[in-house]
Amino acid sequence: MKFEDYRISEEIKKSLEKLGFKKPTDIQFKAIPPIMKGEDVLAIAQTGTGKTAAFAIPVIDKLQFGKNRRREDGIKCVVMVPTRELALQITEVFEQIGRHTRVKTFCVYGGVEQGPQIAKLEAGIDILVATPGRLFDLVSQGHIQLHRVEILVLDEADHMLDLGFIHDIRQLITKLPRQRQTLFFSATINETIKDLAYSLVNKPVRIQISPKDPVAKNVDHSVMYVDMDDKRYFLERVVKENPDKKILVFVRTKVRAERVMKAMERVGIQSMTIHGDKEQKDRLDAMKKFKKGDVKLLIATDVSARGIDIPSVEYVVNYDLPEQPENYVHRVGRTGRGTAKGIAVSFCSPEEKPILDEIQTYLTKDIKVLEVDKDDYEATIDFSAAAKYDWKALLQEADETNDKIKASKAKKAKAKAKKKK
Repeated sequence: MKFEDYRISEEIKKSLEKLGFKKPTDIQFKAIPPIMKGEDVLAIAQTGTGKTAAFAIPVIDKLQFGKNRRREDGIKCVVMVPTRELALQITEVFEQIGRHTRVKTFCVYGGVEQGPQIAKLEAGIDILVATPGRLFDLVSQGHIQLHRVEILVLDEADHMLDLGFIHDIRQLITKLPRQRQTLFFSATINETIKDLAYSLVNKPVRIQISPKDPVAKNVDHSVMYVDMDDKRYFLERVVKENPDKKILVFVRTKVRAERVMKAMERVGIQSMTIHGDKEQKDRLDAMKKFKKGDVKLLIATDVSARGIDIPSVEYVVNYDLPEQPENYVHRVGRTGRGTAKGIAVSFCSPEEKPILDEIQTYLTKDIKVLEVDKDDYEATIDFSAAAKYDWKALLQEADETNDKIKASKAKKAKAKAKKKK
């Protein structure tokens, strides 16, 4: 079945054609019909499966021809997402698909002044994409009215719970109309997710897209055994061997992201970082430059792994292994999007071996190992610009030590000669 065969508006079909959407993905094929019928949907699908379009297409179509089309009646759809980056990305998808319709989408998120967001809300919108914290703030201040909401979408719900947003979500639900359509999208399912989902939905259509291998077949992923202190040399090698590729590097902490950036700076490699401690404008700037290709190396914490679609990422490096096994799938899923091919390599130090075992258990298969023989390993360090830098520093230190020894000997010889006199 093709999109042109769906009973959706010609305006949406026109946008889909321009975007190159011809046939629906599995999640789109299974989710669009029940959403269009007004049924609640509980969907479990991994990253990169086309989830956003699966709910954006029917939501825009329903609002375009809904009974209460007047914008002054208030917001008709709320889409809740865990991160600012994802909020912006989903808003962009809604805008692209709804370009030829009268449906207006806007997003609100924390980390920026709320004044301009309030002004836009007062002008009137149909679809609000929001992170829970900022949404809750604006609702409690009276700037957002939810009494006319017809559709609630929770996207990447498992990640929202990981970030501790469950209280905010439950609070907001009390302010929504009881008669509404609820769409619940999550990459993973566990008891907590199940409890939350079934407390929000009413006799939902359950959809689960679970490929045997959770890593997309377009991604060639492998692991390389590297000592913790040597990882910077191997990252330098990957970057220098792939000068034209966009490389996304994942690290465990915000501090580590900055340290890796400094290490790359010392060897003449330009990079940028993105993590929770960065100002929103700096995060957006880093994403913009990386997307455009102005900067080829982006170093990120897991905040960027979930749902973010960065075009043409050819290489992913897990500088540190993720502590949550499912995050491995989200990280490597940043490359090999759609029909594109991608490469992902993970650096595993001896102390990270238990984490690797957990990841392989989650994948139900072993990850291919990139063997590095002793000579090649040592050559990677020896030929590094950092090693040369360190070598010069050692030589300088040795010269200074020799000078001190000579000076000390000369002093002693002088003192000895004085005594003889």
